[in-house]
Amino acid sequence: MRIFSGIQPTGAKHLGNYIGAIRNYVALQDRGEAFFCIVDLHSITTEYDPDDLRESTLSLAALLFAAGLDPDRCTLFVQSHVRAHAEAAWLLGSVTSYGELRRMTQFKDKGEQQEFVSAGLFGYPVLQAGDILLYQTDVVPIGEDQRQHLELARNVAERFNARYGETFRLPDSMIPEVGGRVMDLQEPTKKMSTTGGTAQGTVGVLDPPETIRKKFRSAVTDSGTDVRHDPSEKAGISNLIEILSIMGGDDIPAIEAHYDGGGYGTFKSDVAEAVVAVLDPIRIRYEELRSDEAQLHALLARGAEKAREVSAPTLEQMYARMGFARP
Repeated sequence: MRIFSGIQPTGAKHLGNYIGAIRNYVALQDRGEAFFCIVDLHSITTEYDPDDLRESTLSLAALLFAAGLDPDRCTLFVQSHVRAHAEAAWLLGSVTSYGELRRMTQFKDKGEQQEFVSAGLFGYPVLQAGDILLYQTDVVPIGEDQRQHLELARNVAERFNARYGETFRLPDSMIPEVGGRVMDLQEPTKKMSTTGGTAQGTVGVLDPPETIRKKFRSAVTDSGTDVRHDPSEKAGISNLIEILSIMGGDDIPAIEAHYDGGGYGTFKSDVAEAVVAVLDPIRIRYEELRSDEAQLHALLARGAEKAREVSAPTLEQMYARMGFARP
């Protein structure tokens, strides 16, 4: 089974990113041939700072390696290091309709938030389709918000195959049942986010232990005392239960039984300690990797070489079947 997933470098990564994506990446590298891509080309579709992009790309690479991605068990690379991605996007643009792109929910949402709307923002689902299809991907781990884009990738692949001959596998999605939406600790009806969330309610993957403990101590709950999983009535407590289940390993009924009648204080403290136990070793390893930039570049170069090797045959097949005169 071949697995592909992309993650944007911009924005400091938080607990929601770890639970929803990074943690799953680590598990998936032993379930098939896994390719993980830092999609820096996607990051230029909205206003950005070039220096920040360089820094955040290296920072994310260090974080992913620190979290447990192993270059001997998976391929981690930077999108712009493999030119096939940009080339495939242009070719696939010819089998993607304006109407399909206009219906993309994320384009509508992001476009409404800015004065200048780039053509790149409109067309980036085609680049995303190329990212996936180049690797003859079987499974794409995604969040619920990316389901529409994966469906577009499948539609584009089907149209290309029908027009030019069987070229691409049709990828399937893999959406986590639990932990797909980690909520803000201060506003538990809203998704945790470094852009749209609260500073106190967003737990950074690289936050020091005492900062993490403080954020969980002040987490918004409710006026009751029972630790019960009920997202509609007890959003804050339910969010904390899900976090503890994922980071600590116990299932939700076991957590409810353990804290039955115990109130919220000890419970919130235990959630914080479970998170610290997982994240602090990652923070320490991250700092080691960031202090050795040459090693980090070498690891990314190794990943890019493998990605180029695997994606090249698909790109050449695309050119040939579309009628290009190749040397």
